[in-house]
Amino acid sequence: MPQQAPSILLVDDDTDLLRLLTMRLSAAGYQVSTAESAEAALAQLAVAQPTLVISDVRLPGLDGLQLFDEIRAQHPALPVILLTAHGTIPDAVDATSRGAFAYLTKPFDSHELLDKVCQATSLSPGAQTDDGGDNRWREEIISRSQAMADVLAEARLVAATDASVLIAGDSGAGKELLARAIHRASPRARKPFVAINCGAIPEQLLESELFGHVKGAFTGAQTSRQGLFQTADGGTLFLDEIGDMPPALQVKLLRALQERTVRPVGSNEAIPVDVRVLSATHRDLDGAMAEGQFRPDLFYRLNVVRLRLPSLAERREDIPLLAQHFLTQLAEKYRKTLHGFAPDALEALVAAPWPGNVRQLVNAVEQMCALATSPLIPLTLVQRALQAESPTQVLNYANAKQRFERGYLSQLLKLTAGNVADAARLADRNRTEFYRLLQRHGLVPQHFRGDVVPMDEASGSGDKKSALNSST
Repeated sequence: MPQQAPSILLVDDDTDLLRLLTMRLSAAGYQVSTAESAEAALAQLAVAQPTLVISDVRLPGLDGLQLFDEIRAQHPALPVILLTAHGTIPDAVDATSRGAFAYLTKPFDSHELLDKVCQATSLSPGAQTDDGGDNRWREEIISRSQAMADVLAEARLVAATDASVLIAGDSGAGKELLARAIHRASPRARKPFVAINCGAIPEQLLESELFGHVKGAFTGAQTSRQGLFQTADGGTLFLDEIGDMPPALQVKLLRALQERTVRPVGSNEAIPVDVRVLSATHRDLDGAMAEGQFRPDLFYRLNVVRLRLPSLAERREDIPLLAQHFLTQLAEKYRKTLHGFAPDALEALVAAPWPGNVRQLVNAVEQMCALATSPLIPLTLVQRALQAESPTQVLNYANAKQRFERGYLSQLLKLTAGNVADAARLADRNRTEFYRLLQRHGLVPQHFRGDVVPMDEASGSGDKKSALNSST
C-alpha cells in the first residue's frame, strides 16, 4: 500500500498567510488543514492528530504558546513549529527549551521552512507508525479514540528501542495487551514474551518463578527449574502489578536488571540473560516511594518511559466497538445468533461508569450473551448486567470539569457521528445551548462526519503576507 502523505495543521489568524503556506506545503506533497485560532486547532486535534503542527505565536484568544502547552499536555510526542516575529523571539526560545521542535522568525525562507517540516515529520509518531497499513502488532487493541491513538503512537516509537517501559493504568484497562503489542513491534518479536503477575504469587514462590532454583534449594525442590528471566532470554519479560512486589524481592530484581544476570535460588552461579523488561501497575508508585514501600532506584530502572493507558470512561467512543467485538466472539462461543444491541441498550453501555474498565465490559457482555433470547440485546439485559437503576443518562454537563469540557463534547460528537440533535440529547441540553457550547470550543460537527470543510476564502490584507520570502 502507498504511504499516506504526512499531515500538517497550520494555525494562524491571517487567512492570506494560511493560503500561501497551504499552497507551498501542498506542492511539497503534504496534506494540509488550517485553523484560525488556538481553540479551533484544539477542536481539530480532538478529531484527528496530524503529523505536525505549525502555529503563529500571536493569536486571538489563546496564543500560540498556550496552544503549545495544551498540545504538549495532550499529545507529548506531536512536534510543533512556532512562527514568530522579532518581538516574540524570547518566548519562542523558551518554548523550544520546553519541547517545541523549532521556531522560525518572520520573514522566513521557504526552503528553511520545508527543511524544518521534513525533519519534524520524519520524527513524528505518525511517521514512525506508518507501516504500510500493517497493524498486526496492535491487532488485539480495538480503538478509534484519540487518547488511545496517542498512546499507541508512543508505544510504536519506544518499541524500536530497548528502553524499559512502565505502563500505568487502572485495573482491567488492557496493560498486558499493550505490553504484547510493544513486544510484537520490537526487534525481539520473534523471541518469547513472558508475563507474570507479581501480586498473584506468594513471596516465597515469586523469587523462584523469576530466577529459578536448583535441586534441593528448598523443601519440595526435587529438580532444578529455570526461571522466567531465562525463559524470556532474547525476548520480553512483562512484570504485571510490579507495585505489589515485596521489598526483599525488589532488591534482587534491581540487581538482575543492573547486572543483566540472574542467580537461581540455592545457586552461587550467576547466569547472564538478555531480557527487555516491561512492567505495569495500577498503584501510585510515586506515593509508594514516598511511603517507603517501593525502592526509588528500582523505579528509575523501570520507568525509563512511562505510558498511561486511559480508562474506559476516558475513551467512551470505543465502547460500541468493543461491545460489538466481544458480542461477536461470545455469540460464536455460545452458538447463538446475536446481531448487536438495541439503541437504548447501547446508550446505556456508553453511559455506564465502568470502574472495572474493559475487563468489566467483557464480563457484562458475556452475561448478556448467555441470557439473550433475541438477536438484539435489550436494555433490560444491560441494566441487569450493570446492576444500575438508571443507566441511560450520561454525565450531566454541569458536572464536567472545565478542562475536560472540550473532550466531553468531542466524545459526544464522535458517538453520534456529528449529529448535534443526538449529541445534545445525550448531554441533556437543548440544541441552541449545545451549539453555543460547540462554538465556544471551535468544534465543527461536520468534522466528525468525515466531511471536508474548505478553508475560509475570506480575503484580507495584513502584515503577515510578507512572512514568506520572495523565494517562495
